Amino acid sequence: MLDTPKSALFHHYMGISRLLAGQLEFNAIIQAVATEISHIIPHDHMDVCIKQLDDKYHIAYESGLASAWSRQPPALLTGSPIRAVLSGNVDYLLSGDACADPRFHFEGAFSSPIHELDLHSRLHVPMKVHGDIIGALSCSSHQSNAYTMDDVANARAVADLLAPYFYAIRAAEQAKRSAIEEARANAREEGLRLGALQLTEALEAERQRIGMDLHDQTLADLTRLVRRIERMSHATEVSGEMLEPVMRSLQQCMQDLRGIIEEAKPSILQLFGLVQAIETYLDRSVRDSGLPIDWSVSDMTNGLVEKLDNSVAVSLLRIVQEAVNNAIRHAQPSMIDVVLSEAQGALLVKVSDDGCGCGEKTTGGGLGIGNMKTRARLISARFHLGPNPRGKGTCITLTLPAAITDKPEEA
Repeated sequence: MLDTPKSALFHHYMGISRLLAGQLEFNAIIQAVATEISHIIPHDHMDVCIKQLDDKYHIAYESGLASAWSRQPPALLTGSPIRAVLSGNVDYLLSGDACADPRFHFEGAFSSPIHELDLHSRLHVPMKVHGDIIGALSCSSHQSNAYTMDDVANARAVADLLAPYFYAIRAAEQAKRSAIEEARANAREEGLRLGALQLTEALEAERQRIGMDLHDQTLADLTRLVRRIERMSHATEVSGEMLEPVMRSLQQCMQDLRGIIEEAKPSILQLFGLVQAIETYLDRSVRDSGLPIDWSVSDMTNGLVEKLDNSVAVSLLRIVQEAVNNAIRHAQPSMIDVVLSEAQGALLVKVSDDGCGCGEKTTGGGLGIGNMKTRARLISARFHLGPNPRGKGTCITLTLPAAITDKPEEA
């Protein structure tokens, strides 16, 4: 205890009041008044424990020596070494050697900082507002038996000065949290409303996507299988060797259908890229058709095609698939070529055949052409269907702008 005249104590109390003005945060208050309090109650460590509004948890704010108390998240009062003060069971706690005092050490007590910081003398008084305990002021010293009842009285006076400020800040923070929660609740409600609208739009878009995928891929595959089986029905004998490719194609159809349902990317596209996926599809389509069709796929993009966003790559694959289906189904070609090239950062995809027709009239201008145009619009690609410039037949050209291909600029 310091032998401080009452006039000097009054001066330090006034200093605490002046320093509290304008402080809006717990830690800022503690740091601002710590020096003035040290003139009233000498200490090596000081902290203020503030109870939460539920009276079950508290948070500690420290000055001087730093301990794990202030690094704890809101902790249960039942584990606090000074729970007797915080709960109002005692008017104060005063100990000459807290390291050995059983009041601070009990089962479940978070009292390790007392030993770690070698805090022997400890003084704790409640902080009250309108008779309710909102927290506790604690002062500690390395020296044993450093505090007396006079220090308890001085600590109560300091606690009375601090309590209204901590009470007001606690109320302000609670009001802020309530306002934030209300804003979040309103945002969640608005988000649910917008989410329901977006979900409806997404479901409609998904319905259209599934419809196009079923038409462009599964229906086309099944149509080829039906025609192949129809040809086999005219044979005098159907061997296991003839049935094997049909069964393999059916299994592939089932796998593709499962992929469409699960909205999975085509496995070949996912694993090996767009060019390999086109080659695999062309090979399978020609084999399943049973027609003598030669085919080729040329990649002259210098790797640009592999930089495409997955959704763009899937759309391009679906358009190529539909173009190949149309050629096999309607044009009776002997050759189908797919060429991927690059021009000034833009990606060009051409699907041409040497069949018997050209343009939308040849293909009937039906759902397949519409699907290809829709897919092209969705990825901002230009779609053109016209005669094969190398002779008879049809050529479908897709031009994907440089901004979509996301090709890095040359140094």
